Amino acid sequence: MKITPELMDKLVPDNPNANQWADEFEEVFDYYEITTPLRIAHFIAQVGHESNGLRVLQENLNYSAQGLLRVFPKYFPNEEIARAYAMKPQMIANRVYANRMGNGNEASGDGFKYRGRGLIQLTGKNNYRAASLDILGDETLVKDPDLVTDPFFAAETAGWFWKKNNLNPLADANDIEKITLRINGGKHGLDDRKRRFNIAMKVLSTL
Repeated sequence: MKITPELMDKLVPDNPNANQWADEFEEVFDYYEITTPLRIAHFIAQVGHESNGLRVLQENLNYSAQGLLRVFPKYFPNEEIARAYAMKPQMIANRVYANRMGNGNEASGDGFKYRGRGLIQLTGKNNYRAASLDILGDETLVKDPDLVTDPFFAAETAGWFWKKNNLNPLADANDIEKITLRINGGKHGLDDRKRRFNIAMKVLSTL
């Protein structure tokens, strides 16, 4: 299926600049076999939600103390700790993502360095390394993780994640809840993902 700028505008109508992603999506869809209406609609629904309509390519960690207590109670068990980190994205990321996903401890700075980026929020040093090795054959994205905010790598890493997590079969089964679970770890934003899926599916059904 040819992914034109006009089609992108219809698939992601809440972003007037969605058309600028046409070339990246065309390449990703072809390479990662996201080639049926169901697969395309589910992909659009997920990346559309994760990136707020292809607009946000970097995780926002600018939480208030109350936000930290609500979203990350494991890492901010009381208000005193939450207040010390509130509205300090770098410190928050370094605490929340420390000692997991291949990251070092809080002092290493890996949490912020390898925070979520791209259309499906690539997160953690291990994921940056795996994506970089598969896509480029080297560790370029580990050395320069900000590259994942470039449209080419933002789309490419999303396609890589999609294939790595075997999401095409779930799209074929039209199982948006399981796709969301594999991407998000829960059902956060499920209503918006369903809304975006329905819009995309309606557009694709007319082609």
